[in-house]
Amino acid sequence: MSPDGKTLKLCSCNATMALDAKALAAALTRGEPLTIHRELCRAEAGKFRDALDAPELLVACTQEAPLFSELRDAAGTDSALRFVNIRETAGWSAEGRAATPKIAALIAAAALPEPEPVPNVEYRSGGQLLVIGPSAAALDWAERLGGQLEPSVLITRDEGGELPSERRYPVWSGGDVRVQGYLGAFEVSWTQENAIDLDLCTRCNACLDACPEGAIDFTYQIDAARCKAHRKCVTACGPVGAIDFSRLERARRESFDLVLDLSPAPLLRRPDPPQGYAAPGADPLEQALAAAKLAQLVGEFEKPRFFEYKARICAHSRSSQTGCNRCLDVCSTEAIAPDGDHVKVESHLCAGCGGCATVCPSGAMRHVYPGVAHQGLRVKTLLDGYRAAGGKQACVVFHDVETGRARVHGVGRHAIRGGRGLPARAIPLEAFHAASVGIDLLLGAICYGASQAVIVAPAGMHESYRAALEAQIGIAQAILEGLGYGGGHFALLRAETPEALEDALWALAPARGVAAAATFHLSGEKRTTLDFAFDHLAKHAPEPRDQVALPAGAPYGRLVVDKQTCTLCKACVAACPEAALQDAPDTPSLRFIERNCVQCGLCVNTCPEDSIALEPRLLLTAEAKQPVMLNEAEPFHCLRCGKPFATRQMIENMTGKLGAHGMFAGIGLRRLQMCADCRVVDMMENRSESTIHDVPGRKP
Repeated sequence: MSPDGKTLKLCSCNATMALDAKALAAALTRGEPLTIHRELCRAEAGKFRDALDAPELLVACTQEAPLFSELRDAAGTDSALRFVNIRETAGWSAEGRAATPKIAALIAAAALPEPEPVPNVEYRSGGQLLVIGPSAAALDWAERLGGQLEPSVLITRDEGGELPSERRYPVWSGGDVRVQGYLGAFEVSWTQENAIDLDLCTRCNACLDACPEGAIDFTYQIDAARCKAHRKCVTACGPVGAIDFSRLERARRESFDLVLDLSPAPLLRRPDPPQGYAAPGADPLEQALAAAKLAQLVGEFEKPRFFEYKARICAHSRSSQTGCNRCLDVCSTEAIAPDGDHVKVESHLCAGCGGCATVCPSGAMRHVYPGVAHQGLRVKTLLDGYRAAGGKQACVVFHDVETGRARVHGVGRHAIRGGRGLPARAIPLEAFHAASVGIDLLLGAICYGASQAVIVAPAGMHESYRAALEAQIGIAQAILEGLGYGGGHFALLRAETPEALEDALWALAPARGVAAAATFHLSGEKRTTLDFAFDHLAKHAPEPRDQVALPAGAPYGRLVVDKQTCTLCKACVAACPEAALQDAPDTPSLRFIERNCVQCGLCVNTCPEDSIALEPRLLLTAEAKQPVMLNEAEPFHCLRCGKPFATRQMIENMTGKLGAHGMFAGIGLRRLQMCADCRVVDMMENRSESTIHDVPGRKP
């Protein structure tokens, strides 16, 4: 039996892995004997069938997962099957004989329950395709795809070709083309630039006969360079009215399910274009691959809703002042847009990278597929199992499920061809996308006992992701270095081949870790998780400190207030989305809770006196969670009732600036020194004084 009561089936893959049954049994089954098979998928398949009476099976083989599933189905059982790769990730390595702790860790993590399901996002596509591009290519692909989809054509440039003799699909022409939307809901707008409206054109060819310059071809577009503007084509078209050189209504807009963009440069220039949009360029092979893919996108589809958003703690904007734009800057699909004081996310465009949650300083944006809580549990289980089996100086290798997985497995296969494979201490862990690995997971891995945590960059990683991950790594490393944890704990490995990744992993020197592994669990509340991590790292710090300097842009720090210019107007308090700045109900003062501050800069941008500056740092004392006084002033008491209503500095500033103004001479200046209620009473008691209604010649 494996952890969580699952039956474990181990195979040495024809003795290419040196598996230690006794050591693995001690780590995984509390000493209950483990059988190591040699050919579980071939000669010993009967042993697998015999185990199918167990409710859950965990098979340490992913290559033959389809075969094992077929055997289960053929046996007519409902055993739940799980699979884990220990061959490429552990056994196939120059250190394969020392990989028992890693194998135990991988099996223990694979036995964990699946993450909680998340809501789905639905798409509906009826196959209405718009082909955009030069006439010959666009018309050709419309003809080819007509039997599978419902094509339309938007000609952007006349490059030969002919419209079909039968009007089987709509054809338009135009420029200034704009595309927005997603699978099943694309909106395409353009400006009709050619004089011939292809919707009205009957293709009678009268204009071709009438044009003496031959400026019109069988795409029924007028070549402006050859046209001499004699307008004989207009006369020939007659009452049909398809040709109009002075057309006023030129803007067009239509809806489609799919878009095949054959433009030389994509109309949607995003790192991750939306589902249902393909821009293969001019290469015929790429065009064929794109067309084949689009042909499959007919019907109803769904994907996970990858994110959760808490607008209440979002630091994007307040009162038309912009603070944090990090999620907008990192999003590769342009799924996030400003929405007043907050942001909005188009879930149909979201690709699930998690980069927005990684850079969000407050935790308002959360990645939930899988979430930090589940990923944190996997990290903790991996490292607990690794340590229990005698492993030391673990390096957690985060990678994505596509290109990252292929490269990690390629490192293992390289070991069979004379390479070294993965080091025994390098434990791979999949994330849906590498950009979802933020400071909470990185520091969490160190707290759980890892020596290092590295991220394998996806192939062709976009610059926004690279910058975001390197910033996270910089902040996390600054915290560990500030507390005396020596060595390089984090890295973004931009290795494009398995061989390069192998070299990068073997080049990593173990760093200094914590003396005792943490027992807390990571949660979806980002700041809470980080509070636990900071406390644990500070408790076991080789060089304890009260505070650590952080790089610019870090989401922790204090505010420096210029008391000489601050009037305690409290505009900053109203602007702060995290309740880091607080008012005092009885005295004019400004208090600050440093651990709440996300360094968004809203207070700086809002302050009318420019009295506030940000100072990134991590304060590790109890003071970080307690209100501290930033500024306080002597209250000014109302001249009439004696109630404090403002600061003396504010009133003196106002009277000094307005005292010379004729409007405030005498009683007006005195009223500035009254509270709001007393000003009203004073005006009612002095009705004989001049008002705006006393202007000569003005009728009451």
